[in-house]
Parts: sequence; structure tokens; C-alpha cells
Amino acid sequence: MNHEFDKGCAQAPPTLSVERVSVALLPTEVGEFRIAGYRSLTSDEEFVALIKGEPRADTPTLVRIHSQCLTGDVFASTKCDCGRQLHRTMQMMEQAGSGVIVYQMQEGRGIGIINKIRAYALQDSGADTVEANELLGLEVDLREYKQCAEILFDLGLCQVLVISNNPHKIKAMEEAGLKVVERVAIEVEPTDAAVDYMRTKKEKMGHLLKFVS
Repeated sequence: MNHEFDKGCAQAPPTLSVERVSVALLPTEVGEFRIAGYRSLTSDEEFVALIKGEPRADTPTLVRIHSQCLTGDVFASTKCDCGRQLHRTMQMMEQAGSGVIVYQMQEGRGIGIINKIRAYALQDSGADTVEANELLGLEVDLREYKQCAEILFDLGLCQVLVISNNPHKIKAMEEAGLKVVERVAIEVEPTDAAVDYMRTKKEKMGHLLKFVS
């Protein structure tokens, strides 16, 4: 089974701060993917890359950096749009025949699952997602995307079609040296429970959303 990838990207840094540990086939309800495990060489962080098709340096490719959301991705919470975005992305890549999702283990924008539940409790009392973090004395968004971009380089990508509504992720990819050919909107109609959350992301965090005003 060949798990080597095209390494022809001139923009890639000479050394990477992540290493690929293993690659395996992953059949899913959407289609067949490969799953690659990565670990950081500078922290205890681990990453997963979900790969459709054969990434190539000379081909603009659908990519998404998806931050772990246990409540949305696994438990199908309707308080956010995360899980539905993830599964929509997989469908888009299956249809296109290629793409890469980098799944980073930075739950709750980097605060961790326990603090995220604490933030949820404050939201139950009327705080929005930004205010809840601030009331807990936490940063609104602690995520870093540099190593996510390095994973895309390691997989041989140079030109990316970024599936995201978050301009900070797009900027991070550009600053890392990836050529962002296009931003591909990924918007799901909000549930009643998610409207305020998505409005806060748009108004306070600059997310590019049309379904909420």
C-alpha cells in the first residue's frame, strides 16, 4: 500500500515541526478516505488528516482545517454548526474526488472540553460564546494553525481551495506559504439553538456568514 505523497511544493518550509506517524484506509458512510496520524515535535498535540484522492502540488485542492468539537462532531449538538460543516465537507470532497481535512485537537477554540462545558453553562444563563470565555478568564480563541499548514505541505499541497468561513484560518494558510486560490463557503442553515452562536461568530469574530444577520 503506497502512502507516499508528492513533495514538490517549493513554498514548503525546509523543516517541519510535525511528523507523520501512520496512514491507513478509512471507509466511511460518505466514501473511502485515507486517515493519517500526525504528532507535533514541539508539543504534545496530535492531529489527524483525512485524505481523499491523491494530493498534488500543481492542482488546487479542497482543504479544511477543522477544530475538534466533541459536542457537535460526535454528539450532534445543535448549539453549533461544527458537526454539520465537517460532514458537509466530507461530502464535497467525495464529490470532487479529492481533498484534505486537517482535524486539530483544539476543543472549544483551544480551551478544552471541560472549560467548554463550563462556558456552555454560562451561555445557558445568557452569555454569548465570547462573553462566556471572558467570564471564565480565558482567551476567546487560542488556536494556532501553523502546524496544520505544515501537514498540508507534508501531503504535497501548494495550492488550496479553503473550505472555511473563518478569515483567520485563511490568513494563517497564506502566512504559512500556501497559495489560497479560493475561499469556498461552507454554511449550513442554523438551527434555532445555534442562531445566537453563529451571530456572535459573525459580529464579534468576523466569520463570513450569510444565513444570520
